[in-house]
Order: sequence, then structure tokens, then C-alpha cells
Amino acid sequence: MSRVLPGARAADSGHPRVEKTGDGRTVANPERSGLGAVAEPAASRAVPAAVALWLIVALLAARQAAAVLQLPPQRRLADLETWIGENGVLRAGQPLYGDGDGADAFTGTPFAGLVLSPLTRAAEQTLGVGWTFGTLLLVVATGLVTARLLPGPRSRNAVLFGAPVALVLLVVSVPVRNTFTLGQTSVLPVLLVLTAFLPRCSARASGVLIGIAAALQPTVLLFAALLWATGRRQAAATAAGTFAACSALAWAASPDDSWTYWLRHAAGAGLGGPADSPANQSLHGLLLRLGAQGPLEVVLFLALAAAVAVLGLRRAARYAADGQWLLAVALAGCVAVAVSPTAWQHQQLWILLAAVGRVGRRRADRLVWPAVVVLVMTLHRDALVPKIEWIGLIGENAPLLAALAAACVVPFLSRAEPEWRRPRPAPQAAPATAGTAAAAAAGRLPLLRSWPRPLTRPNLLLELLLIRVGYWAYSWVRGQAPDGRWLAEHHGWQILEIEAALRIDVELWFNLLVARTGWLESAMNFSYTTFHFLVPLSLLGFMYLRRPVLYRWGRTSLALATLLALIGFWAYPLAPPRLMPGLGFVDTAHGPQDLDHPDFGALTGISNQYAAMPSLHVGWSLWCAVVVWRLTPALWPRVLGVLYPVLTTVVIVGTANHYLLDAAGGVAVVAAGFGLRHLLIGRAAEGAGDAEAPGGAPRERGAGGARAPGVPGAANTPDPVGAAAEAVDAPGSADAVTGADRPG
Repeated sequence: MSRVLPGARAADSGHPRVEKTGDGRTVANPERSGLGAVAEPAASRAVPAAVALWLIVALLAARQAAAVLQLPPQRRLADLETWIGENGVLRAGQPLYGDGDGADAFTGTPFAGLVLSPLTRAAEQTLGVGWTFGTLLLVVATGLVTARLLPGPRSRNAVLFGAPVALVLLVVSVPVRNTFTLGQTSVLPVLLVLTAFLPRCSARASGVLIGIAAALQPTVLLFAALLWATGRRQAAATAAGTFAACSALAWAASPDDSWTYWLRHAAGAGLGGPADSPANQSLHGLLLRLGAQGPLEVVLFLALAAAVAVLGLRRAARYAADGQWLLAVALAGCVAVAVSPTAWQHQQLWILLAAVGRVGRRRADRLVWPAVVVLVMTLHRDALVPKIEWIGLIGENAPLLAALAAACVVPFLSRAEPEWRRPRPAPQAAPATAGTAAAAAAGRLPLLRSWPRPLTRPNLLLELLLIRVGYWAYSWVRGQAPDGRWLAEHHGWQILEIEAALRIDVELWFNLLVARTGWLESAMNFSYTTFHFLVPLSLLGFMYLRRPVLYRWGRTSLALATLLALIGFWAYPLAPPRLMPGLGFVDTAHGPQDLDHPDFGALTGISNQYAAMPSLHVGWSLWCAVVVWRLTPALWPRVLGVLYPVLTTVVIVGTANHYLLDAAGGVAVVAAGFGLRHLLIGRAAEGAGDAEAPGGAPRERGAGGARAPGVPGAANTPDPVGAAAEAVDAPGSADAVTGADRPG
């Protein structure tokens, strides 16, 4: 017999009917119908895409395993070698924790030491290979279990892509990479806890799994509180009992080590590296980095930890009651990270799982939260924020801030809200049209005719984050480009010979003229270092606020042009005039240089001085001129816009930073960036920028006759991709895979 829970939603509300079976389990009653024809093309494209994604998973996993096994023996699996290597504490039979003050001491629980002890009899090389592939299998299992815990009803796309997407994110994340490199065991507690919350896992099995995980990592015992708060009290009691039994077993086997770990070090606090290290992303570590010490720091930590634990676990229980068990587990894990005395990088995997939460009612906002979490958990802190002291504090503590935000602040949507499944779409421009009648007839252009072209501005936080990460990636790639002096100078002589043949080799005499004229030298140095970023960023900000469609057009074109410039830096490293030996050029900004040991101030070690072709100073200034021309029909702004790249060319030559041919290269990459965007998306999307009112709202008629819903004179544009996805996701679809709303 089964009965419908009070307050359960009917299937026509967009969710499956929730029922309770005789053994007390809550399950979803699937009500399936035939798959609509509109979903068939999407399904046919989904299978090859899923296969390609699995191939990427295999390549990433192989690369990670190879990266570990290729390390020198002294750097491979550093923590594991410290514990069970030839001179490891487990093999030597000495106390696990020694004096407890060294970073090389064993940092696991006494039960973990008891579990790892048999491995000391394995051969070192065999152990390294076996441990690496064993960790890889644990990561794969974690990804599969994570996909299984996605809230139902799960669409066909969720079934196809859930596991490979989860595995890609796991393999590239900092916690997993750190686990592989150090030889840590932190993936195992995560896998045990996730398995405990699977729908078919019994109460006894759930409690045993969480109890063992807590015996390996004590803060995991917080999940017993989550079980209790969600009404699974038998499982919670079993978890506590299993934890006590495992700890008692370890105490009986090694009483001195157990006393040291549990009493002297208060469940491991103080073991390992310095607690104020940036690698420790707990509240305790944050307070120490902020300068709190002694009893005051202890009181603050305990008070903050208690508040985070109560609020975070209450939120986790609420989302568990809503059927979002993976999100509930992730929030409880974020609480564990925050309240633990030490939360090293390999113990922060819980934060990545919080990306499953859905935030934002608009489709444009839906990607913000997962993008923030994924970037925080995969990139170095320097990629997230600039190296500015007061902002750098945010980057240094980004994982902890993400954990606190997930546990206590972020308003994740409930499944009862219609936007949980179908966020509100943005007004779209009409489908792109080809540039010429011939191309339209052939159906060749634009290449991405179904690419969405919203008429509203994108999410500001997501744009700022992607711009910052994009510029960091650009700077990193530029810094990694070939910078051999001989090759760069050889290319410099080539440029000078070409310019001499063309009779445009004016750089030397003009540079000397600037160097002899004090006010001109100062003005050009100021212009070179100031306007390169100020003007493009100002235009981007203005377009974002007042002309959002034109902002999308300009931002994409600029990004493509910059990407093309990176190819030039790699393919043709070039010494600028100021670094050419024996020609008499004057470096107006840094003065005479010893070319064997140049000094460019803060840029000496972080910037590739031979990335001169093409000149992005000229390229970006030309982009500014084109944007200004599109923004306004007024004469004087257009004149100033046209003069800007001309003056920039004068500046780069006068300061001996570039040749005239570098300026021509900058013009070429920007023209190619605009052209490539036009080739991909088409003229109509660019024309949509002219259809905006001054405040950024679409006018009565957009480009190509496009009209926006909710705007006078507007009509909604069909989205075939979105329609197919909605058909596949429909609760009545034959591809809907309904799972339990709540594990047993």
C-alpha cells in the first residue's frame, strides 16, 4: 500500500506526485507519456555530445594520473610518503603524532592510522601506482554518486550529462588535484557520505557509512545532525554509534596516539601546517590571518562556528525536505569546512558540490552561482581578484567565503517555485540573417544562426568575474609566449628591414625627438600607461548601462581580437625598439637598460617584454573608435574617436614601445575580431544595438524586425533549443527519470 503525503503536489504542477511506501520511504510516482517530436532532434544531438564529454573525462583522468606518476619520488604523494614510506611514522612504529608540532606529522585520526597501517607492507613503487589509480576510482565513484543524487525528475539530458559533467569538474578542481599530488584520503569521506544519502540506502547502512566517514574526518559527524534534523533519527543514532565504535577500536589499538589526538590536540587541531596559512580555509584560519590571538580568538571562533552550524544545518534540512538532497549534503559539508579547526585544500570538496543549487529567477542569472563556485574551486586566487591588498584578502579567503555564502546566505530556489525548472527567459532578437542574398540562399552564414541574442544586459557579477578571469588568462598566456632574446631581436631586424624598404622607418628620429622634449616625453608616458585600459573599460561600462545589446557586440569583438593577438605573441616574438641593441633608442619610461638584466619595475618578472606584435595599444584604441562611431551620430565624438588610434600610434612609436608595423598588426587583429564575430553571429545581431532606447530598453522594433516580449510592440521569438530542452525536461516525457525525492 502507498499513500499520498499531505500537501504533495500533483503531477500537473511540473513535479511528480510524492508518495510514501509501506516501509516509510518517500518516492516519486512517475507519470509518463510519449516523447514529443520536438525533443527527438535534441536527443539525437545529445548522445554524441555525451560521448565527447566522456572522452574529455578520460583524457583529464589520464593526464592527472600521469602528472602524479611522472613526479620525482621525493615530490610524489608527499603526505602518503610521510606516513607509510620507508621512514614513515606508520612503518617505523613510532608515535603517530610525535610532538605534534611539525608539518610532517601524521594529521589523520587514529582510526585512519589503523586503516592505513596494513599498506606499509606494500612495495613503494607498487603502492604509488596503486594509490594513484585507487584515488582515481574513488573520484569516478564520487562523480557517479553525485549525478545519482541530482533532484528528480531527472531529464534525459540530466541522465546523459550529469555524470561526465560532475567528473570533469571534480578532476579539474583544486581539492582533487591536491588529493592526487599529496596522496591524501579526503575523497573517501565525501564518497561515503554521498552514498549514505542515496535513495535506496537503508537507515542502518546510511548510519554506518557516515559513522566510518566521521571516524576518518571528525567534522563529518555534522551529517548525523542533518539526519536527525530531517527525521532520520535511527540513521543518526547508528552514525554516532559507528563513530564511537571505530574511535574506541583505534583507542584500544593505540591509546597514547588517541589521547594525543582527541585530548591534547582537541580532535587534531594544531596538527599539520600553520593554522594561519591561506591553505586553511576555516573560520579559525581566517581569524588568525586577521590577527586575532589567544582566548579572544577561541571565543570568537566558537561563537561564529556555532552560529554557522545552526543556520547552515537548518537551511540544509529545509532543502532536504524539498527533495534537494545533494544541495543539502553540500550545505552541511560547507558548514563542516567553516567550523573545522583546519580545512586544508584537499578537504574542501564539499564547496564544489554546492554548485548544484539553483539561484536566480531569470535565465541570465542562473549561471552566476555555479560559475562563481567552479572558478573559486579550480583557479588560483590571483585569477579571481587583482593583486591589491584590500581586494587580495577576498581572493585569499575565496573558498571559505563561498562556503559561508552557500551555507548561510545564498537564496537557493525551492522546487515548488516554477522558476526552479524554467527560469524567466530574456527578450531575444530575431534569428540572424546572412550578410548577402547569395549567402542566405546557400544557408552558410552566419555560422551560429541559432545562437541566442538577448536584448537585455547580462548579469553584472558574471561579466566582471569573466572579464577578470579572461584578463588573467590573457596575461598568463602572454607571459608564457616564447621570450628568447636572440629570436626576438632577429625578428626586430626583420621589421626594421621591411620598414626601410617601405621607407617608413621613422621610429628612431621620432623617439629621439620625444626624449629631448621633456613635456612631450612626460605626456606620452602618461598616455601610454593610462588610457590603454581606462578608455576601453569606460566604453564597456557605458554600453553596459545604456546600450546592453551593443555591449554584447563590442565585448565579444574585443575578446576575439585579443585572442587573435595572443597567437601573434606566440608565433612572432618581437623585441620592441627600446630593447634593440646598438641602435640608440631611448626607453622613455625606464631609461637606459642593461639588455642582459633589464629592469622594468614591477613588470620585470611578470610581463613578457617581447610580446610586441601586434600592438594591442593601437588595436584596442581602434576598437574604441569603432564603438564610439556606433554609439553616437554626433560629429565631435566621432572625430575624437577617430583621432584616438592615430594619437595612440604616435605615442607607441615616440616611446619606442612599438614599430609602425606593430600598429598595422593591431589594426589587423581588431578588424579580424569584428569580422569573426560577424561571421559567427551575423549582421542582424550587431544591428540590434541600434534598436535600443537611451536607457538600454529595446525600442519598439529591434534589428531585423525583432521585438521583445513585455515591450510595447514586441513579440516573443521562438527558441528551438530551449523548446526542445523543455520538452525533454517535461515531467510527462518518456525520458523523464523519476527518482526518490528523499532517501531512506
